[in-house]
Amino acid sequence: MSNFQNLISTFQPTIFTWNFYCDFRKIIENTFSVKVQLSILNSLLWEKDTDNKFLEIIRKYPETREVLPILLAVREKFNIVLDSEIKQVENVSYLFDKNAEIIEDWEEKLLKFFNESWLKKIFENKNISNLNDYVFWIETWLDSNARKNRSWTLMENLVKSFIKDFCEEKAFQYKDQATAKWILENRWIKIESDKSDRRFDFAIYNWEKVFLIETNFYGWWGSKLKAVAWEFSWLYEFLKKQDIDLIRVTDWAWRKTTLRSLEEAYNATSGNIYNLESLKNWILDEIIK
Repeated sequence: MSNFQNLISTFQPTIFTWNFYCDFRKIIENTFSVKVQLSILNSLLWEKDTDNKFLEIIRKYPETREVLPILLAVREKFNIVLDSEIKQVENVSYLFDKNAEIIEDWEEKLLKFFNESWLKKIFENKNISNLNDYVFWIETWLDSNARKNRSWTLMENLVKSFIKDFCEEKAFQYKDQATAKWILENRWIKIESDKSDRRFDFAIYNWEKVFLIETNFYGWWGSKLKAVAWEFSWLYEFLKKQDIDLIRVTDWAWRKTTLRSLEEAYNATSGNIYNLESLKNWILDEIIK
């Protein structure tokens, strides 16, 4: 069995623990932070004249305006919107600024937002019974969209645990999210970087040498494998000319049809790609000396 075949045969099908799928701590915090505003807006659910009640609420409790975007599953305030009536793009960010004083013209625009966004219909038809529960569901849905980024963080944390154990046993130290500037200022090792803001996931170093590590995990979301593989191959050669070793630790819920780019990168970097199983087998002891 070739080294590459051994690599892919020991990929882990998942790195996801039960707490990966939803960050309920964050969801609860986000929902609780707007609990008061949502409770005030809840009163619209029992009103017949929702237009006037809506205006009455935003006049008396202007802070409720800042939570209106989340009712449309948008965390940020709206900056611009295309007005379907006049076919022009308008700046509307001020409408949801709780500190901005409301004038009559703004009330008309807020009422237009309330009607055209269909929030008015949602309140009138009682499609929801409680805004706090509704926003909790929205936050859960929005959080599920963050799984890709969370998987990268999870992979980094897994790799970090192996690096920490290695450095505790050997005469090495490590720094996560290391920049070329930090390495120069703290380790006196100069690294020419292709990007001024490039951060390496980990730098493992002693007084003589530094090893750089990049990590990633490929799941079901279809990352741009070819682009990532090409960049790693190019960066590997770029740093090799500076006598800097770049190591990649990856794992993959893989399909055979997606492995060609990885194999090309593996060959181009002299097999300098490893996985979590390699770390379990103390590969760092062999490559970092």
